[in-house]
Amino acid sequence: MKVKRISDSAFRAEFESEEELREEYRLNLSQGALRLATDHTAPLHATLLIMLLGPGGGEAHLRATVVGALPDGIALAIDGNPDEILQRLERDARSKRGDGEVEAPDQTRNAWDRIRLLSQIEKLLLAVKAERSERAILLQDNDPRVLLSLLRNPRLTVDEVARVAKSSFLTYQVADVILKASQWMSSLDVRLSLIHNPKTPSAFALRILPTLPESDVRAIARAGTNMALKQAALRRLQQK
Repeated sequence: MKVKRISDSAFRAEFESEEELREEYRLNLSQGALRLATDHTAPLHATLLIMLLGPGGGEAHLRATVVGALPDGIALAIDGNPDEILQRLERDARSKRGDGEVEAPDQTRNAWDRIRLLSQIEKLLLAVKAERSERAILLQDNDPRVLLSLLRNPRLTVDEVARVAKSSFLTYQVADVILKASQWMSSLDVRLSLIHNPKTPSAFALRILPTLPESDVRAIARAGTNMALKQAALRRLQQK
C-alpha cells in the first residue's frame, strides 16, 4: 500500500495489487477497520479523511477514526459499508459510471488536491456544477451550506443524496430540501438514511415512518434511539 499524507487530517492510500486489497479486506475492512501503513502519526480519536484507490483505479472516500497506533502505521475504524467500499475499489476506472461520467484515477487525485485548497465560498460555487469525483469529496465537507449547494446540482444521483441524508452535518434545511423532492424520497435508501440519522428533526422522521416497510418499522420499534419515533413505530405495529 502506498500512503501519502495530503493534509493534517487527510491521507491518500493506494493498493498496489488485487491480492493486497483482498487481504486487507479479509483482515480489516470486512470488520470496519483499516490498517494505514505510514510513518506519520495521528492523535487517538482524531477524525481523518481517507481516499482509498484500488489497483484498477477504483476509489472510495472514507471518514475514519483513529483507534490506535501500530508499529508500522495507524489503526482506524471506518465509516461505511465494507462490501460497498470493496466494490468501489474493485471498479475499473476506465469503465463508465452510472450517471454517464467517466473518471480516471488522476482525475480523482487532482480533484482531491485542488478542492482541499478552495475557500468555502469557492466550494459553494463548485458544488452546484461539480462532477462526480468532485462531489465525492464535497460530500465530506463539514459545512452544511456545501451540502445544500450539492442538492442543487442537477447531476446528483440518488445514492449521493442518500449519503447527504446520512451525513453527521445534516441540518433542518438540508433535510427539508430532501424531504420535499419526490424523486429522492421515492428511494427507500434515502428515507432510511434520513430516519436513522439522529440529526433529522423528529417531525420529519415521523412523516417518513408510515412510508417504510413493516420490517423496518419493527426494527425501529425494537432498537430505535429516538423515543418519540420508537413509540410511533410501536403504535403503528399495534394497529395492524
